[in-house]
Amino acid sequence: MTIHWCGTGLSAIPGLRRLIEAGLDVTVWNRTQEKARAAVGDLTGDIRAFDIDSLSRAVGKGDVIVSMLPAEWHVPLASLAISNGAHFVSSSYISPEMRALDNKARKAGVALVNEVGLDPGIDHLMAHSLVAAYRGSDAFDPDNHLSFISYCGGVPKIPNAFRYKFSWSPLGVLKALRSPSRSIRDHAEWRVDRPWDAISTYVAPLPTPEQFEVYPNRDSIPFMEQYGFDPDWKVRDFVRGTLRLNGWAEAWAEVFREVETLDGPEGEARLKEMSDRFWAENAYEPGEPDRVVLCVGLRAERDGKAVWHRTWVMDACGDERGSAMARLVSVPVSLAVEAVLSREIPAGVQAAPGDPKLVDAWLAEVDRLAQHLQLVNHLA
Repeated sequence: MTIHWCGTGLSAIPGLRRLIEAGLDVTVWNRTQEKARAAVGDLTGDIRAFDIDSLSRAVGKGDVIVSMLPAEWHVPLASLAISNGAHFVSSSYISPEMRALDNKARKAGVALVNEVGLDPGIDHLMAHSLVAAYRGSDAFDPDNHLSFISYCGGVPKIPNAFRYKFSWSPLGVLKALRSPSRSIRDHAEWRVDRPWDAISTYVAPLPTPEQFEVYPNRDSIPFMEQYGFDPDWKVRDFVRGTLRLNGWAEAWAEVFREVETLDGPEGEARLKEMSDRFWAENAYEPGEPDRVVLCVGLRAERDGKAVWHRTWVMDACGDERGSAMARLVSVPVSLAVEAVLSREIPAGVQAAPGDPKLVDAWLAEVDRLAQHLQLVNHLA
């Protein structure tokens, strides 16, 4: 079986190299072959110019297509995989269009695996681990009131005045500032039009506790079902959000004010101008270490008192192995590829697995990727 790895951007390389070094049959596809050769040419000569027709002719039954390309390519490549009897893996969120391929994938007996990067990805593993541990505990009671948090952010290891640095185009970050969110707060649905209207503080339970700024993103509510929350559980809070360095909101205040006013083609053009300026002023320098912090916690209360409370906390920094973000996005993708090839993930559209065996194995790999990974029991 051949792994067809499409895209060799910055966040793709560690996972790709891991698969090649493991001796698996990997064909690398990239629009610019020279860039791919610079990234993995020391390991393989099977590097091809990406176009979907050439890829379609090369993909065989049982192969795996990995998309580390922009999001608009995921569904076309997943459809190609179904047509050729191959599997598909990406780190991105499952879009409605991807979800719509579920029946076709099941009938074809192929897995379309998404949400197996950092966030989404590692955060899902932690959530599944917590829910399973809570269900199996003496404290479990359907009448408990539950609070769930999942905060993740890439931040500069060496803080700058802007309280943020970019490892790729800032345009995606700027566009995300215009996106609404939906979560659960105080037992009720909480909708927020702009992130800066919902910024709060969170103290991460690191060995030396550290305070960050956090805010909800996207739509958190569907993940309750994905994580195995029963519909009749009493959920006080449920939020998946973004984590930033303290002082980020103040440093970005003028950005928020301008983004709020932008609309239409002129607004898009202005966002591109801002993106270019931020890239020039606040991009990571070559070799400069980045940092990723991820905290996923579940708390159960009875009669106003915590009876079960645990948090997974991860802190990773760039080092001689390269960027922390690249490791934590692409290595889980490579783990998903291996799981698909060994038939550990079923057919259909899937997200990061909840199977305890895979969760434990993948988190053990994460422990090797990060400088700090700990399951904190707050009631111990």
